[in-house]
Amino acid sequence: MKVIPRDQHCISRKNISDSALKVMARLRSEGYQAYLVGGAVRDLLLGGHPKDFDVATDATPEVVHGLFRNSRIIGRRFRIVHVRFGREIIEVTTFRGHHDNGDDRGSEHSGKHARQSEKGLLLRDNVFGTLEEDAVRRDLTVNALYYDAGSFEVLDHVDGLPDLEQRLIHIIGDPAQRYREDPVRMLRVLRFAAKLDFDIERGTAAAIPACAPLLREIPSARLFDEFLKLFLSGYATATLEQLLRHDLLQYLFPEADAILQRDPAALALVRAAMRNTDQRIAEDKPVTPAFLFAALLWPVTRDLAQRLEAAGEPPVPALHSAAQQVIADAVQHVAIPRRFSQPMREIWEFQLRLVRKKGKKAMELAGHRRFRAAYDFLLLREQAGEDTGGLGAWWTEFQQQNPDIKPLPGGEDVERPAPRRRRPRRRRNNANS
Repeated sequence: MKVIPRDQHCISRKNISDSALKVMARLRSEGYQAYLVGGAVRDLLLGGHPKDFDVATDATPEVVHGLFRNSRIIGRRFRIVHVRFGREIIEVTTFRGHHDNGDDRGSEHSGKHARQSEKGLLLRDNVFGTLEEDAVRRDLTVNALYYDAGSFEVLDHVDGLPDLEQRLIHIIGDPAQRYREDPVRMLRVLRFAAKLDFDIERGTAAAIPACAPLLREIPSARLFDEFLKLFLSGYATATLEQLLRHDLLQYLFPEADAILQRDPAALALVRAAMRNTDQRIAEDKPVTPAFLFAALLWPVTRDLAQRLEAAGEPPVPALHSAAQQVIADAVQHVAIPRRFSQPMREIWEFQLRLVRKKGKKAMELAGHRRFRAAYDFLLLREQAGEDTGGLGAWWTEFQQQNPDIKPLPGGEDVERPAPRRRRPRRRRNNANS
């Protein structure tokens, strides 16, 4: 282990969350070790200002939970503690040990609970250990640096600091074995290479092609979570290029990957969507996964719809059928929730509606809640080289001429007055009846 004293690194306590400092101080006061770890230490050493702060300790999750009333234990595969301070959450993890030290018979509270599949995939890994064991169990060397807020020292067990200085993403241990334990580590390698603009260490990259098919064993719900991390953190453009370079996009969106490999226009559309998303995040504007899903899967949907039309199906039903089939296939790999798949479908189907621009129809369409997303998507299609007959310019001019149009709530095309309810007619008492 290398110890880097205060005068040899640039980390200052003033750049660390007060909440994280409180958590570490409380743990130390109770006789436990507590260190700032992971991305926060990495970013502080790079001169950045982290938003999230994680703490590693030798206290078990139950002990941490007992020390902080404002906390809760989460996770099953990895049990961690979230300590909440208002809107800020400090994530506290117990030092991990080697999973070989645990067994499937251990109790949830013993710190000896681990389970692997026949192929080496870690299914559960609540095995607790020492600081040294915790360091080598982490994924990447640059994410395995520890900061002691008590002594102001940085602890380096895995040569993470030299990799940080050389701007290298380097997996800890044997790459193939670490990928077999958790194939998602391959996506993490590419994500951090994109985020930090680092190179990938030779051995770390060399093991990816043989291990890549293991991503098929990852649950689609977990791959959806990874999708959000990959593409909604402000560096989607660089991440896409890494996925294409290392041929991993096929394990997230196989049909889309196949078209992107052969169709430059489709690739241009997806790249434009990534740039658009990165720009919006940089400008602190809202983004939605639905728009990125729409861009990634549009070339597949358009291709299938065109084949259905060639077989005699009208354009609208053809697009509807294609969208339904493409989404059904996609969720087998990445579990896209309905709250995103439905807007994605509406963005696609709106592309045909934007052709209707005569009379009152244009005003009705411009008042639809999906109009803005569909209009932005139309511009992306044109930017990628699709011929829309000048629709983008027409709708741009229309909005300039009608600046007061606003999307209507609830998704109606236009705001219509509520129908008048007819009062029930009173029956007259008929004395002769």
